[in-house]
Amino acid sequence: MIANAPDAAVAASELPYSMALELVVHDPGVIAELSQHPEGEPRDEFAVNALRIGVLAMRQARGQIDIEAVRRESERLLEGLQDRLVNHSQSMQERLASVLKEYFDPQSGRFPERVERLVKKDGDLEQLLRRQIGNSDSELCKTLTNHFGEDSPLMKQLGPDQSKGLLGALRETLEGQLTSQREHVLSQFSLDNKEGALSRFMSELGDRQGNLSKHLSDKLDEVVKEFSLDEENSALSRLVRNVEQAQKTITSEFSLDAETSALSRLKKLLVDTNTAIDGHLSLDDKNSALARLKGELLTMLTENRETNQKFQDEVKLALNTMVARREEADRSTRHGLAFEDAVFQQIQQASQRVGDISSHTGNSTGLIKNCKVGDCLVELGPDSAAPGAKVVIEAKEKAGYDLAEAREEIETARKNREAQIGLFVFSRRTASEGFEPLARYGHDVFVVWDVDDPTSDLFLRAGVSLARALCVRVHNQQEAQSADFTAIDAAILEVEKRFKDFDEMKTWGETIQNNGKKIVDKLRIVRDSLETQVKVLRERTDELKQLSEKPSE
Repeated sequence: MIANAPDAAVAASELPYSMALELVVHDPGVIAELSQHPEGEPRDEFAVNALRIGVLAMRQARGQIDIEAVRRESERLLEGLQDRLVNHSQSMQERLASVLKEYFDPQSGRFPERVERLVKKDGDLEQLLRRQIGNSDSELCKTLTNHFGEDSPLMKQLGPDQSKGLLGALRETLEGQLTSQREHVLSQFSLDNKEGALSRFMSELGDRQGNLSKHLSDKLDEVVKEFSLDEENSALSRLVRNVEQAQKTITSEFSLDAETSALSRLKKLLVDTNTAIDGHLSLDDKNSALARLKGELLTMLTENRETNQKFQDEVKLALNTMVARREEADRSTRHGLAFEDAVFQQIQQASQRVGDISSHTGNSTGLIKNCKVGDCLVELGPDSAAPGAKVVIEAKEKAGYDLAEAREEIETARKNREAQIGLFVFSRRTASEGFEPLARYGHDVFVVWDVDDPTSDLFLRAGVSLARALCVRVHNQQEAQSADFTAIDAAILEVEKRFKDFDEMKTWGETIQNNGKKIVDKLRIVRDSLETQVKVLRERTDELKQLSEKPSE
């Protein structure tokens, strides 16, 4: 069946145009709905539409946003905003044009009229300028004539013919000051004037030079004495003595001839340490550390050997007892009851881990009169996503029991125990060939479990988790809330697919010498896949729990 590529959240260039899917449907409701459409293109088209709706529902359940819807809504908003902006721009342009025309129109505008009134001949501006800065009778001409005219006091003072004017007074003052300053400077630089600056400078320079020469000579003599070996207390003599003394000390400390030297003491310490180590690592001396360690190890090995032998005897005895009990149980009529008890123990452990309440109901009658069908009953705890929901478990280790009988019995058990979901556990010993280790039919889950194989415990735990998830789905449907079970169905399909690998491992086990590595690798792959799918089931159960805890709008 070919399905068109869905609207993806990633770039279209990263997705193929189409994708081929080959699906095997087990759900009766889906099969019934598909059967209403003719086989071929109509049925394929209906399946593609249903798949698309399921994908959109999964996105909504995970809180993702429909990108296509957001894009269409964004385009609609942008188009509306663009229309409003265009209308607003047109109205603003019309208003701005009318205002500008009122002020700046060349024929009737206010601004040209005002400018013409200002700049025209004999206008306001020309009359103002004429009054303020005119040629003859303006205020500026009158002010300049009063202050700078020929008859003004300033011109009288600046006239060159006035001996008592400003220029004459400035000339006499400058000539007097220049003459006085010239005579004072010449007197300071004359050697005839003993009090002048030049004479005092020359005298002080001579005195300073003489003192400097004498002081420098004394300092040179002192420096020469400090670097002379003839002087006993000179710096160079003291340095030579210190170097010779240090050399003698170093030579004496690194000499083996002197017993008190550092090198001799180090050699003695190394010899003593080597002797002590040889003594402790020798087996000839019973008091050495190595000899004591050997004795303690031999004692521990002897005690360990005795303990291991005793443990092996106890294990053999326990195994023989278990084998005898198992054979006796297989022969007795209580063999089926032992399988029911083992199933109940596993169910009880799984229930305690998640906070559910489990009870053994095989010996009590239920809602149906004189009916004891339904061996165990699990009630989901108050902290679960569907508190109070019930799962009934029916365990059966009976040869020749087919799937139709099991479905009829588990349906009776659900009615008898007022449970929403049923879990039927087949024994691997008596289950017919071809039974799937884990399967679901409507509200019932069927598991094949082996008491003696710990690896099959994973199937039983997966069945319990699946039953709990189905309880949550039924609870949410009753509360008119939608939930995403696509991931759970995918996990179930993956688990069913991985269970088929056990048949291959059985074949490989017959030739274990040649296929041992292949068995180990396949077991690892199957275990990892099953653990991943169980984790997916738990995550989806938690999501359903959170969804059910949200208040309805």
